[in-house]
Amino acid sequence: MTLVLRLTRLRATSALSQESLFQHTCLGNNALLRRRHYVTSSDPAPKKSTSSTPIPPNSSEYDTKKETPHLPNNDGFDAKSAKMKFTENVNKLQQATAPIKDAAKQAVINKAKLSPQQVRENVRGYMFTRFFDYVKNYDKVLEKNFPSAMKVYRVFFDGVKEFFADMKRFLKVARIVNSSSKGLKTLNRQELELYMQMPRDMIKVAPALILSSLPMVGYAIFPLVVMYPRTFLTAHFWTLQQRAEFREYYFLERLTYNRPVLRCLQAKLKSLKKHPKHEQFAQVLGQLGSGTHPSVEQILDIKDIFADTPFSLVSLPGKHIKLLNKMHGIPRGWFKRHSLYEHAFFIHYMDLAIGREGGVHNMPLESLRNACYIRGLNPVNMSNDDMITWLRGWIKVSNSIQLEHLTLFLHLPIFLAYNHPNNWQLLYGSKDKNKIQNPPPSE
Repeated sequence: MTLVLRLTRLRATSALSQESLFQHTCLGNNALLRRRHYVTSSDPAPKKSTSSTPIPPNSSEYDTKKETPHLPNNDGFDAKSAKMKFTENVNKLQQATAPIKDAAKQAVINKAKLSPQQVRENVRGYMFTRFFDYVKNYDKVLEKNFPSAMKVYRVFFDGVKEFFADMKRFLKVARIVNSSSKGLKTLNRQELELYMQMPRDMIKVAPALILSSLPMVGYAIFPLVVMYPRTFLTAHFWTLQQRAEFREYYFLERLTYNRPVLRCLQAKLKSLKKHPKHEQFAQVLGQLGSGTHPSVEQILDIKDIFADTPFSLVSLPGKHIKLLNKMHGIPRGWFKRHSLYEHAFFIHYMDLAIGREGGVHNMPLESLRNACYIRGLNPVNMSNDDMITWLRGWIKVSNSIQLEHLTLFLHLPIFLAYNHPNNWQLLYGSKDKNKIQNPPPSE
């Protein structure tokens, strides 16, 4: 009770101080307020005298006709009413905060007591999140536990993506060729290389992709394909080391047919005694036999020999056609003459495209090497200038011949690269290595 009275007195005192400040401000500095005495006993409060009304100091500053403000009488103080008001305020505050407290309690209860369905949903969500994270990082787990297997998997997976990307490009190029009146002349060098190589790759890799996708057969086919990538897969699925090794293997296989093709040319020399270019042709063959190459002018000088019998494409015997197909790396097929005809035109249009794109010197290093491989020259350990010089001689011959000189174009790997040191080093150096690794048995 004493605490309540002190609080009420404090409130009353602050209220009176505010009222005194109001009166002092409104009525002037000369107005004097009487000191009020608060009595807690039963004695009545002293009456207020009538002469205590403040008088304005100057008539010019205040209008005397205006009535003076009526001040309420705050001389008395009722402790019971103050306590009742305080209790009412507390009750109102409790009533106002009660819904918030009830809502918070209900939320805590709802969170603590979940329904069985909500529990199942939370468990499912947690398990799904954990399983998704595990599957997402499963490749890292496999790569840590099985590094070699994951390396093969990544190479194969990247090869599939690269293969299908090239296949889409091939279909786009095929539509351009079929819809354009100029045909292959509208393509650039890279599109021509893709248009020539992609059908061969699709035929080679189709059995492996089809069989490996079957439910039960795939488990047996996939390891077999991975063990023999050179046989069943294409360059899309090879590593960088495998690409270099397999390219050298295939090019070495092509070089083994250079000498048989040269022997076929030498065998027809006697049948050309009546041809006006017989002596020039014999001189060219003699240079090839002695380890040198004829010049570009000498090759163009004998081009008319390949326009007639016995060196025209129609009159060449089957053995000669077969050797030419293998020398150019053309896959086996029923229509060997047509394959040679198509291959010669592909390379000829590539030569024209190189000229349209600014010349051989504007080609990047990898494109220079690939161009040499296609035309029958081993570019390993060759400088850019040497490759550019050799390709310029080839393109000069290619741009100077006509359709009737097609077989001369097919024999250019013999006339320009038969005695090249890089080809001989690859051809006979590998044989020497095989002899060293596998020496013949002693008698």
